[in-house]
Amino acid sequence: VALSKVFGSLRKELHDTLSTCKVLVVGAGGIGCELLKNLVLTGFKNIEVIDLDTIDVSNLNRQFLFQKKHVGKSKAQVAKESVLQFCPTVNITAYHDSIMNPDYNVEFFRNFMLVMNALDNRAARNHVNRMCLAADIPLIESGTAGYLGQVTVIKKGLTECYECQPKPTQKTFPGCTIRNTPSEPIHCIVWAKYLFNQLFGEEDADQEVSPDTADPEAAWNPEDTAARATASENDGDIKRVSTKDWARSTGYDAVKLFHKLFKDDIMYLLTMDKLWKTRKAPTPLVWQQLEDSASPQELSAGSGLKDQQVLGVWGLCQLFQHSVETLRSQLQEMGEGAELVWDKDDPPAMDFVTAAANLRMHIFSMNTKSRFDVKSMAGNIIPAIATTNAVIAGLIVLEGLKILSGELESCRTIFLNKCPNLRKKLLVPCILDPPIANCYVCASKPEVMVKLNVHKTTVLSLQDRILKERFGMVAPDVQIEDGKGTILISSEEGETETNNSKFLADFGIRNGSRLQVDDFLQDYTLLVNVLHTEELERDVEFEVVGEAPDKAPSPQTTPEEVNSVTNGNKDSAQPSTSSKAEDDDIMIVDSEEENEGASSSTAAATSGTKRKHSDAETGETSTKRPRTDQSSAAAAPTDDDDDDDIITLD
Repeated sequence: VALSKVFGSLRKELHDTLSTCKVLVVGAGGIGCELLKNLVLTGFKNIEVIDLDTIDVSNLNRQFLFQKKHVGKSKAQVAKESVLQFCPTVNITAYHDSIMNPDYNVEFFRNFMLVMNALDNRAARNHVNRMCLAADIPLIESGTAGYLGQVTVIKKGLTECYECQPKPTQKTFPGCTIRNTPSEPIHCIVWAKYLFNQLFGEEDADQEVSPDTADPEAAWNPEDTAARATASENDGDIKRVSTKDWARSTGYDAVKLFHKLFKDDIMYLLTMDKLWKTRKAPTPLVWQQLEDSASPQELSAGSGLKDQQVLGVWGLCQLFQHSVETLRSQLQEMGEGAELVWDKDDPPAMDFVTAAANLRMHIFSMNTKSRFDVKSMAGNIIPAIATTNAVIAGLIVLEGLKILSGELESCRTIFLNKCPNLRKKLLVPCILDPPIANCYVCASKPEVMVKLNVHKTTVLSLQDRILKERFGMVAPDVQIEDGKGTILISSEEGETETNNSKFLADFGIRNGSRLQVDDFLQDYTLLVNVLHTEELERDVEFEVVGEAPDKAPSPQTTPEEVNSVTNGNKDSAQPSTSSKAEDDDIMIVDSEEENEGASSSTAAATSGTKRKHSDAETGETSTKRPRTDQSSAAAAPTDDDDDDDIITLD
């Protein structure tokens, strides 16, 4: 290339393209801040950035476009203002909004030559993936978790889309475990978060916290046991009513709440005799006894950082009382019918969950946790590292330059590992996989089979749990292929709400019925084949046939394969870093942000077979088909290798 045709490090043609092309950055958090900085310094002149979030104090250690004075303000707007201070000639448009807002339709996405994701949750990733497919715009997906990171390119018809590979569903626990027989701290933390919603937020019947009388393991007589269960003399006869209704009737009295949750309900559990034949029985707590027996150490503040102190039982009681009183005041200030939303960064909400979870841990003979530990588990937090974000943001720009140069075939999925592999590389590039033929998103005619009970599944459950939550739609319309074109669900408000409480069978839906589902915002059509069954497991509403990543068989490997080459999985979907995974296993993560958990994968591998990946939050696994790729690098770390420099990709 002649010197006269080079501008800085770029060819003139590419430099001119950067000056005129318009790009969209989705997310202005950890990766987003680094990415915006990189884009303007590389020469991009027309950038639009969107983020729904506001700046929190916890963001300031790595999101360098923000300062303390910006706390509470729009991330997208402040990021724009900060970038303009060191590059005032760039054109930046900032949106403080959700990318899933219908205003950002397919036509909006067609305004851009390139879309770059810097997101922190799967729902938004799924949506942007579909919008870019519909608009036929290249998408660069990314994510980080701790030292691990990933960047991949998605292009309609050429590469796998974000949803080509099944993602492990978020780990859930049986209701009877949460309510009756917790055995791990996470069970108590989930219970405490449910309790927050039952008391102060939006009530959900699936998040009940009182003892589960339908526990099949208990096998007891409710009438006999209820007669033996004693209620506190101080709060009167407590009936099994809504937790929120009862709390309101007491004026959110912290001591009465304490006695119901940690004394009466526990005594009620103790009457379920069979539960405790093979388990250690819980120990009820009495407020007055704890107060009388509190040690001087519990009555005074401990040493060290407040968040890392493990409080005694009476200290937890005081924290519980103070947080309940604060949250009650917040509700009263908001007025009648107000509801609070749990947020790990809201001190009273976090104090409440810390106190309630630890008190329950103590009752069930578990070691209590510090506020810091509870926050990490309750918020699905994977610690974010600024340098990981910086490396990944740099890789996003490099892949973007390839796309804008018309060199899509040279794009790669790139995994950032914690340790150098056998080839002394931290960065492992892998050839992009082609689309999966039966992907329910990017196939020419997307189609799925869903197993459910048509006599128990309501239209509302189909809409919310299956189409929106499981298949990531925003505003689905559903038509039954019954020869009459019966409209089951309409995205137009007021048209089909009367159907919501009815069962699918009420509309003639049975085994073998087909439903055509359209999401006009996403320009996406899905054909759903219904398989009726009455044999689903307890608490399981439906199953997607042929998609059970948690049950997939583990590929067999041989010693000779350990050092061979492989592609990593580009899952970037669900929080993870399994404590049981080996250093050379593929790690599935979901984002760099604290609050949502993370997205990214890091590679490494064994053999021409892609390993089963373990998901730390869910404890589940998924597998990818075997593939040998001599251009990718084995990523197993070596103990004696001290070369931890970033190695160039090619």
